[in-house]
Amino acid sequence: MRQAHRLLNLFDAGDADLSARFRRVVSEAVGHHLASPTDASGRPRTDSLSILLRDVPLTTGNVKMLAAQLAQRQAAAVPEAPAPARPRRIGLAGRVCRQIDIERPWMRHWFGVLGMAPSYHRKAWESAFVLQGLWEAGMLAPGRRGLGFAVGREPLPSILVARGAEVLATDLDAGDARAAAWAGTNQNAARVEDLFRPRLVDHDDFLARCAFRAVDMNAVPADLAGGFDFVWSTCSFEHLGSIERGLDFVVAAMACLKPGGVAVHTTEFRLDGEGPRLDNWNTVLFGRQDMEALAARLAERGHVMAPIDYGPGRGVLDGYVDVPPYGRQRMDGFVLPVAPHLRLSVDGIPATSIGLVIRAGAGAG
Repeated sequence: MRQAHRLLNLFDAGDADLSARFRRVVSEAVGHHLASPTDASGRPRTDSLSILLRDVPLTTGNVKMLAAQLAQRQAAAVPEAPAPARPRRIGLAGRVCRQIDIERPWMRHWFGVLGMAPSYHRKAWESAFVLQGLWEAGMLAPGRRGLGFAVGREPLPSILVARGAEVLATDLDAGDARAAAWAGTNQNAARVEDLFRPRLVDHDDFLARCAFRAVDMNAVPADLAGGFDFVWSTCSFEHLGSIERGLDFVVAAMACLKPGGVAVHTTEFRLDGEGPRLDNWNTVLFGRQDMEALAARLAERGHVMAPIDYGPGRGVLDGYVDVPPYGRQRMDGFVLPVAPHLRLSVDGIPATSIGLVIRAGAGAG
């Protein structure tokens, strides 16, 4: 049954009790009699479906609790050292998110810039990957001009401006019906002030060098062509409706670059090889063959995508796949800690983030 198959991705947002939410969603999917583990007389439900499902939220909570403890032990095992004051060149190319990256000095530097403690979370990895890629390309400097797609409320525009770059930040028009879900979780920007981070940059400097514009990534405006030294996006083009649309965007965005400019993107990557495709949906997953097809399309236009290291990693947390609901949760009267989130289940398929670095050819713009 399609609705039951998507069960674990249907939790409501917020901090409502995990068990209560699970029972509510189950009852909607497979029958209202499952809304409670007991019947009207207080007796436990003993039908096979109730027995099968009743301990799922507790099992999920137990796994998350143990995973959070494991992440704490992994972090404690990393030798203590202050975040490096300066970035370190590592020759960044394409790569899959891995535990070891979180523990490396180059990434700890960007955590310090972001004002974050080191965290085994792929979203933190994505921000650091983009910043490292742009820094190694010489783009975090005065005189550089950058274009960000689907920036939401991310801190990257403030960081880039603080280092002297000029930024045009874009996001889906707040009046577009597709933006409603992102706005509901505070992930859609509607004006330049939404991107200002006072801890990271002076307000006047920010307003002087950062502008905002509504842009649909499925239709990159022609007037942006050739005007930028760099472009970036963090886990955005997997939400464009299909795998093909996502790849089309990456190719189209290259037209915004000057020759020799650089694009740095992150997106969702499946970890189970080339199994059944997750396509034509709100969130799609890219596989290795999609990345190889993208590299070929870019090469046909004279662009160069850096080689990708597809190694899944050997850390213990590289083997933990987080399941919905994500983040801090309450369950039956106690609070669950935040579990590590380097890998996650996307509609039942194990996935993580992948980072891409692309150089624009002579014919860009």
